[in-house]
Amino acid sequence: MASLFETLLGTSLRTTMVDAEHALKGRDAYAYPVPTTHAVLGTPLQGPWPEGTRVLYLASGCFWGAEKEAWQLPGVVTTAVGYMGGFTRYPTYEETCTGRTGHTETVMVAYDPTVLSDVDLMRHFWEEHDPTQGFRQGNDVGTQYRSAVFFTTPEQEAAARQTRDAYAPVLKARGYGDVTTEIRSVEDAGTFYYAEDYHQQYLLKNPGGYCPVNSTGVACPVPSA
Repeated sequence: MASLFETLLGTSLRTTMVDAEHALKGRDAYAYPVPTTHAVLGTPLQGPWPEGTRVLYLASGCFWGAEKEAWQLPGVVTTAVGYMGGFTRYPTYEETCTGRTGHTETVMVAYDPTVLSDVDLMRHFWEEHDPTQGFRQGNDVGTQYRSAVFFTTPEQEAAARQTRDAYAPVLKARGYGDVTTEIRSVEDAGTFYYAEDYHQQYLLKNPGGYCPVNSTGVACPVPSA
């Protein structure tokens, strides 16, 4: 007889968070080459970046469309897509899609905070997806599509929590459920693993590619001071 965990290896596992014991172990290095340059902005994907650049990691569903939204924002230095928030070391896309790595599809955003404030970046994040859907975004179902914010500074954490608290009651008033977005430090979430080259700036390379943003159409208010 199959074990409970073996039974869960089907579709249901993709909507049940794997734990560290049952996650894929991964490897000690990337299984593929990571590109060095942003195909749209011409900036380094892995740094170095100008002094004062901040980095924030945002997960809002399929990372193709989310990255395109981000690279168009004024003040953004570079963006990249990858896997974060799970257990498996140096996962591949195929492994992440099984639900057995624990990672969510994540966009790394490096930006100039004097041009793009933490609050404005967070407002964009909330408005581009539905943060109440749990382990899915629209037709994309699985733990890899969960909403998450992985912050690197206290200012980012404050902006994330303040904008969430301002947005949640507005969503509720429009008939949406509770916000399910996880907000964690990078130290807690773990390493951001760059995705394969073909995923980076995917919608530039594949302009007809399917990856809609799942916006609620509800505006995020400026949080109270």
